[in-house]
Amino acid sequence: MTRNETNPPANGYGLVMRANPGTSALRIFSLAYLASATAFGVAIALHTDVQWGGGIRLAARLAVPVVRSAAEVANEKAVKPSVAWAVRKDKDFFAWLAQGEPRIVPPVPKKPTAQVRQAPALRPAIVEPPKTAAATAPRAPLELAPQETEPEILTPAPDANPPNAAELSRVLAHMKLSLTKELFDNFELFLYVSKADHGPWRQRMYVFQKQASGDLNLLYNFPVSTGREQLVANPDGRMLHTDTPQGYYEFDPDRMYRRYHSAEWGQSMPYAMFFSWEHDGLQTGLAIHGASGDDVALLGSRASAGCVRLAPQNAQLLFRLIRANYQGLAPRFAYDRRTATMANDGLLMHDKDGNLKYADGYKVLVVIENNGGDNVVAALF
Repeated sequence: MTRNETNPPANGYGLVMRANPGTSALRIFSLAYLASATAFGVAIALHTDVQWGGGIRLAARLAVPVVRSAAEVANEKAVKPSVAWAVRKDKDFFAWLAQGEPRIVPPVPKKPTAQVRQAPALRPAIVEPPKTAAATAPRAPLELAPQETEPEILTPAPDANPPNAAELSRVLAHMKLSLTKELFDNFELFLYVSKADHGPWRQRMYVFQKQASGDLNLLYNFPVSTGREQLVANPDGRMLHTDTPQGYYEFDPDRMYRRYHSAEWGQSMPYAMFFSWEHDGLQTGLAIHGASGDDVALLGSRASAGCVRLAPQNAQLLFRLIRANYQGLAPRFAYDRRTATMANDGLLMHDKDGNLKYADGYKVLVVIENNGGDNVVAALF
């Protein structure tokens, strides 16, 4: 098999090896020839001239130590390295003969670095605060199937104890005083809830609609049930708080369900509209929803686990009204990153230039007070 010297194979280190089969043998034969010629010349001289030969023999005996030392040095510095070099080259030469045609080994591709994708924000228009924990209440929404239909609700449920006109006027005047200019200008529907357990306004929701003229018009008022305000054992035997905290709240556009079931309390929550309030890093489970079963008869008294309950008919009416008419950009409430808590005192979020920050949601403001109407100037505590 012939080889093309113009295209020699590469050795294991990537260097080109140009093999010459006769190089090693030629150097060895040359060294042997020089040694033999020298020995032959010395033997002839000794044989032809005994006297001269005797001198030579004497000189040789005297020079033995010197020659021996020089031979040892030559052996270590020249002979052994030359032999080792010759053996190595011979091995390379025969290995080259045995390896056949040269092969090209492609480089091993590097594994691509995995890129971490960030989950999209729950509400894209909100830069801060980030979501710090999963919601504690809603987990598995149960929406209506497409083929299901709902009866159109046009009127509220019958009310056994409606407030008189004078009380409604007092509530309207108090509601206006409860709103800052920013709150009034940036919301279109206002739900005022009294969680008081006594007084003419007790356990009732008043729904006000802002008019083009800037006035507030009372649309509805419903009896409700707010939290029992005490520790209560849930079906699992855990003692839980059942408070309805006072404050200002917005609805969470991602947590509005026609049908919802609370696993924590084992209760149905039809037409649930959860608040977008975060407290201590958690989305709370506070919501406005319809009462079910025996809870309907308890409307007008403190009976819930913290949510605001309505008659099922009134809950559906309010749910449809808000979903159909009040979607849009709404201002964000301020957020304290040190406590991971969203403000519920009416303070709104502003950017560095003092402009309000907005996000997609509902232009509906919920105001909850512990004010039964006995003291018109009652403030939030």
